[in-house]
Amino acid sequence: MHTPTLIIGGGLSGLSLAYALERAGHAYTLVEARGRLGGRIKSLRVEAALFDLGPSWVWPGQTRVAALAGELDLQLFEQWSNGAQLFEQASGEVVQDMGFMSMAGSLRIAGGTSVLTDALAARLNPAHILLDCAVSAIDDSPAAQLTDGETITADRIVLCIPPRLAAELRFTPALQDGAMAALRAIPTWMGAHAKFVAVYPTPFWRKDGLSGDASSRRGPLAEIHDASPADGSLGALFGFVGLPADIRAQAGDAVQAASLAQLENLFGAQAGAPIAATLIDWSQDPFTATAADATPPPGHPPYTMPAPLRCIWDDKLIFAVTEMAPDNGGLIEGALAAAEAAARKIIG
Repeated sequence: MHTPTLIIGGGLSGLSLAYALERAGHAYTLVEARGRLGGRIKSLRVEAALFDLGPSWVWPGQTRVAALAGELDLQLFEQWSNGAQLFEQASGEVVQDMGFMSMAGSLRIAGGTSVLTDALAARLNPAHILLDCAVSAIDDSPAAQLTDGETITADRIVLCIPPRLAAELRFTPALQDGAMAALRAIPTWMGAHAKFVAVYPTPFWRKDGLSGDASSRRGPLAEIHDASPADGSLGALFGFVGLPADIRAQAGDAVQAASLAQLENLFGAQAGAPIAATLIDWSQDPFTATAADATPPPGHPPYTMPAPLRCIWDDKLIFAVTEMAPDNGGLIEGALAAAEAAARKIIG
């Protein structure tokens, strides 16, 4: 099989690049190792609502995501932040409005972030998309060898997967040491994260004058926010699990049980009885994170395109992923920026 452009990875960057090529009339094939599209954008469906298990927020001034949302007829709404914030002491005592900053001013995509990737996928020719299709090796002809033994040749290959996963592929000829070191040094955004989401019939905490924002020195959830739909048709709380990845892996279901107990301690008995709840640990997803990602970076990494990776094999191999974006690296906007830069190389 031959294709002008082979896109490896069906997350937001890969889908956005495919969308740009589709509109330009440029032929491509997109392969995705998972059995679904979206990558780190994934949702829990409860009734007709979707709840983010991956990234949730965009921000005012991020022009690409605002323009794409408008083009796809999607709406942005402001993160709910009205009401008191809670703080859980190490003892379990809960106090209000102490030592915590809410996400006031951030924006969310109505319907959940998955509607963005779903809308992009719906505008692509399904004949150009292959799921459950993992790549093991790439050569400079260029060609990609799949784990099932098949080979796809192309005029160019675009890697839209986290850099550390890219470093696990076999390259022929081998990339220079500086290029491989650069790939391995880039932390996977969300790679160390685990997220717990609990869904309720209503956002009941709002009637109690609470914002849904909380932080804790007790855990297991270190930071909690309101994740309810824009119309308030259901209520939802989500929290980032503060336990290290190795402890989460050992604890298993106990983390989810402890998270529910913590929500009940913070928000009352109703919080302990959701109509749905789930815990997703991105550090355990082999198509997201590597062992090196188990320890999170100390802050938001200064993501950019490393010099050794800017032109590989005369641009027959291109990297396009949020961790290598020209701006807003690690964010939804950064994924779109990376795809935009790759599309500019391919179609001008």
